[in-house]
Amino acid sequence: MVSSIMSMTAAAQHNVQQPVIPADARIEKKVEKTLSRLTLEEKVGQMMEVVIDLIGDNNSKGVFEINERKLDSLLCNYKVGSLLNAPNTVAPTAAEWERHIAKIQKASMKHLGIPCIFGLDQNHGSTYTQGGTLFPQNINVAATFNREIARSAAEATAYETRAVSVPWSYSPTIDLGRDPRWPRIWENFGEDCLLNSVMGSEMVRGFQGDDPNHVDNRHIAVSLKHYMGYGVPFSGKDRTPAYIAPSELREKHFAPFLAGLKAGALSVMVNSASVNGLPVHANRELLTEWLKEETGWDGVLITDWADINNLYTREMVATDKKDALQMAINAGIDMIMEPYSADACPLIVELVKEGRIPQSRIDDAARRVLRMKYRLGLFDEPAQMLAKYPDFGGEKFARLALGAAEESMVLLKNENGMLPLSRGKKILLTGPNANQMRCLNGGWSYTWQGHRTDEFADRYNSIYEAMCNTFGAENVKLCQGVTYNEGGKYFEENTPDIEAAVRAAADVDVIVACIGENSYCETPGNLTDLNLSVNQRNLVKALAQLGKPIVLVLNEGRPRIIADIEPLAAAVVHTMLPGNYGGDALARLLAGDANFSGKLPYTYPKEINSLINYDYKKSQEVETMAGAYDYDAKVTVQWGFGFGKSYTTFAYSNLRVDKTEFTADDIITVSIDVQNTGKCEGMESVLLFSSDKVASLTPDCRRLRDFTKISLKPGEKQTVTFTLPATDLAFVGYDGKWILEKGEFTLQIAGEQTTVTCTATQKL
Repeated sequence: MVSSIMSMTAAAQHNVQQPVIPADARIEKKVEKTLSRLTLEEKVGQMMEVVIDLIGDNNSKGVFEINERKLDSLLCNYKVGSLLNAPNTVAPTAAEWERHIAKIQKASMKHLGIPCIFGLDQNHGSTYTQGGTLFPQNINVAATFNREIARSAAEATAYETRAVSVPWSYSPTIDLGRDPRWPRIWENFGEDCLLNSVMGSEMVRGFQGDDPNHVDNRHIAVSLKHYMGYGVPFSGKDRTPAYIAPSELREKHFAPFLAGLKAGALSVMVNSASVNGLPVHANRELLTEWLKEETGWDGVLITDWADINNLYTREMVATDKKDALQMAINAGIDMIMEPYSADACPLIVELVKEGRIPQSRIDDAARRVLRMKYRLGLFDEPAQMLAKYPDFGGEKFARLALGAAEESMVLLKNENGMLPLSRGKKILLTGPNANQMRCLNGGWSYTWQGHRTDEFADRYNSIYEAMCNTFGAENVKLCQGVTYNEGGKYFEENTPDIEAAVRAAADVDVIVACIGENSYCETPGNLTDLNLSVNQRNLVKALAQLGKPIVLVLNEGRPRIIADIEPLAAAVVHTMLPGNYGGDALARLLAGDANFSGKLPYTYPKEINSLINYDYKKSQEVETMAGAYDYDAKVTVQWGFGFGKSYTTFAYSNLRVDKTEFTADDIITVSIDVQNTGKCEGMESVLLFSSDKVASLTPDCRRLRDFTKISLKPGEKQTVTFTLPATDLAFVGYDGKWILEKGEFTLQIAGEQTTVTCTATQKL
């Protein structure tokens, strides 16, 4: 039986009676005792975070080392309580991390009597530690529709991160990725608020454990990001304004963050841009009223990179830095990611003495930072010993990463059973993504942009290497035809040699074209054309003229438009960004050694002027959409949200509910039978949708309400049961209030539907 997550609707978002993290009296007593001895300057120092580069230098061999004089100066002059980032933004070894953090903590305890809290962007595993495990990116985790993968990957990442004495990660990203143009689509869990809520919450528990008041030395604190509305910029460009209907902001964009808070998240990072004209870093309603006061949340609210400065240099809502600091701290900011200078500290002290920031606001912010440090046990154990973490970078986590990569890949097309490929066939492997580890991992991989991944990931297999291992090197020929300019911007390609690829295909049986994107991250990943590059599309078109079967392998951080070449392919596989084990996973799937089970966590667009999400409004309908996942949609897309094929087939039948009429107090039990009707074992994600037939505010065509993943042997049948609180069918009305309205709702799983009726309208 699957239980619906209550964080989505009014049941969780309205009239919160208890704090999302119950206070621990012993910790609160310690926090108050420590706070009482701090000067104003020391309290402000706890609110400051700067990069590790400020306290070190590269030695004669180019290796970063802590400069104790610089470290002592930073602590003594500014009382700084937090550091972040990898030195030079390049992953050190685990031993180097152990040495760095030990020195930092020794100095912090000596000068302040308070441990430093160090943070890293461990966004898909040990992002910034050489030798650690890199998992598939979050968009792949979403595509598995497997809660256990989300939690297990986070647990492994927490273990390896704490092993090198780092107790805090700026992860998971739970922005709703609802615009495929946005360069950070791959960092979150797709376009749906429930999927982001569930996967984000599982990751919170995986990172932190089940007791946020007592996080042990195998777990770390999370930072939910980026609160909120960050993933739907009007321009499609990173860190640019969003315009979101207030009802949608509350109902959809707030939901994953609230779910994360209820799971125990100890910190939240703020959206760098503006929502509805007001920079979020200056929005007291969103930061203090919604996030803190409504929920009773007592964690740390941290800025993103240099975003206080952006209030006066880019957003133009503050006159200078001092004005920006006043604005942001009074809005609710607790920690400032400066990051290259601590010169904000004396300015904050001045603002307090001038009465522009209340002393109580400083006390509250410092209290929150101290509370997180106590919850992490840093006062008792500021640093760890790597030797006590024998599983670091080991086989246990490698198997988990490989399995996650396999479950995440999506089979989008398979005409006439083109896949799996039989061994012994001659294969041409072509395209720019065929032989690079960089493409498989994406950004946040050893470096910010992931551009040096091949230097650090040489012990893993590219797609070409994995295909040779699986199908035999004598059967796999590599001729890429199009390659990336590794010294240029992510989208730059070298002069193509398509004719060479055409010649190489003369004596092969099948062509596997690995196309997509090179790695990028944040603003450098902005684009002006969502279509796949002309060179890559021309490569596929030229090869198609040979009349040989083509398998397209899409390896990309966001869905690039391929409408003109998709018809030329017999099969299409979407790998997204599967990590270091992505090549091995793909080869196993193409050979049939594993079965596809991934489903799209977003809508794959077909036309640049027809960008749409699965929960569109009926008034957005244009024309009938073909495909197995039609759902009576009438919009133009390449593939729909939740679409994904398998080497086996599944039949759904006997959809039933325990009640056909309900009120807001009821729970609806929904059951369906699922049978494997094919010839091989397979996993299937069972998705429950609802549709509100008539509402006072134009309803979405359908909404995902719950999901689970099952495994069935050939011929095996299983009954899947969901428990759906009636309040999950509520929505936020035009007045900003939650309401469940009288009327009919359609419940749908695959092609099966049934109708239930709410008998009374109720405000929630």
